[in-house]
Amino acid sequence: MSLYLGIDSGTQSTKAIVLDLDTGRIVGTGRAPHQLIAGLPAGHMEQHPQEWVAAMEQSIEQALRGVDRSAVRGVGVSGQQHGFVPLDADGKVIRPAKLWCDTSTADECARLTKKLGGAKAVIRQLGVSFLPGFTAPKILWLKRHEPANYRELRHVLLPHDYLNFHLTGNYFMEHGDASGTALMDVRRRKWCSAAIEAIGPELAGYLPKLSPSSAPAGVLRAGVADRLGLPHDVLVSAGGGDNMMGAIGTGNVRPGVVTASLGTSGTIYAHAKKPVVDPTGEIAAFCDSTGSWLPLLCTMNVTTVTEQIRTMFGWDHAAMNAAIASVPAGAGGLFLLPYLEGERTPSLPDASGVLFGLNSSTLNPAHLARAAMEGVTLGMNYGLMRLRKLGVSPSEIRLTGGGAKSPVWRQIMADVFGVSVVGIAADEGAALGGALQAAWTWQNENGARVTLVGLCARAVSLDESTRCRPDRKAHARYLALQELHDGTARALGGQFTSHRRLQRARVK
Repeated sequence: MSLYLGIDSGTQSTKAIVLDLDTGRIVGTGRAPHQLIAGLPAGHMEQHPQEWVAAMEQSIEQALRGVDRSAVRGVGVSGQQHGFVPLDADGKVIRPAKLWCDTSTADECARLTKKLGGAKAVIRQLGVSFLPGFTAPKILWLKRHEPANYRELRHVLLPHDYLNFHLTGNYFMEHGDASGTALMDVRRRKWCSAAIEAIGPELAGYLPKLSPSSAPAGVLRAGVADRLGLPHDVLVSAGGGDNMMGAIGTGNVRPGVVTASLGTSGTIYAHAKKPVVDPTGEIAAFCDSTGSWLPLLCTMNVTTVTEQIRTMFGWDHAAMNAAIASVPAGAGGLFLLPYLEGERTPSLPDASGVLFGLNSSTLNPAHLARAAMEGVTLGMNYGLMRLRKLGVSPSEIRLTGGGAKSPVWRQIMADVFGVSVVGIAADEGAALGGALQAAWTWQNENGARVTLVGLCARAVSLDESTRCRPDRKAHARYLALQELHDGTARALGGQFTSHRRLQRARVK
């Protein structure tokens, strides 16, 4: 028996699974929560990395109950992308990590873009834009706003890298997650000296050496192995960002497969054999964690929006689905710009939520709930339409994440996207991706020549009972609503910034 642990450290919790590679079955699962730091100013989103470590070990312990721990061969870690974990010379955390959803760095993005010669020059040199969610502006923010902490900085890691560091004691970064830092040239898979020097030449010494995703991060440290009852030779794979691992866990390891992940954020991504660079910078030209590329769109407001609506009306999930299903497609013309935490695609870091189309017929819980669910889906479709313009043509979209569990939401997605959507049988995409990458790494390190395509065929299967196909009339209605949705966001772009300034002035 060969068992592999997959870890998915997200914004709200950490999940662990145990994959039996011989059968392709998940034989153990665990989960532990962690929290955002409360009381921060608007746009600031932070967490204590030590909480990720505690949640990881707790979820692993749960997943291993009743499992033969001596059969565990490898561990693969998925983590929320772009977060900045600042460490001192001794590997101690200097301050809480700023997360992917932190939008406080818009000014730093503008400064970095100007230093590199403008938006087009940035795309030429990096393949991606400087966005508030990315890591580079967070580092500059630390240097500008907390210079004492910056003087202590000696190591820059991403969230999954920090967990790998805890597991192995090694400073390690692979191409996939590193491509979301806005410090790496995604075409050449090398650190970009111009981006580094725009922050400070000393930063070059604080970044780990870049490694391919097929290289192991190291071996489990003896203390961690003993605490978890695992063998001392357990291999820790490179791991990757949650989207890179989600791609593996949904079988998105060959061209033609497209994945949509509906969690706190919403992402849609595809597999590509060469870089897919968007000249507008709206689509991220990421590397994946298999040695290829992962063109990706990301919206920041998905289940956070629908969950707030559900909580506001005191519904369970079934009651919310029933309410939404009682309202026809288009919610009677009511729509929501769901920018409760600013937005990344389109790049509107100062944006706020907007309800448009309220009248005596739509001002009720069911219409509001449908408008919220449709609004976040239209937000994702904005990016999918851009992906299509860059040559990605999905014939089917595979779904993962909490939102994929809702039948009414799956049908809305099919109708908005205009293609068939289907869920994954074992809906732990990023954690499963971590386990499969660990298996791929361990087997190749031990002389077996295996491919991720073959491993995914063994362990990833679709749940055909979840498949939804688009309704032609509903799709036409959503196309018209999409135009209104996107046009309203564009028209309000400058107003969002003015409103945010007014909010800050009132806070002071």
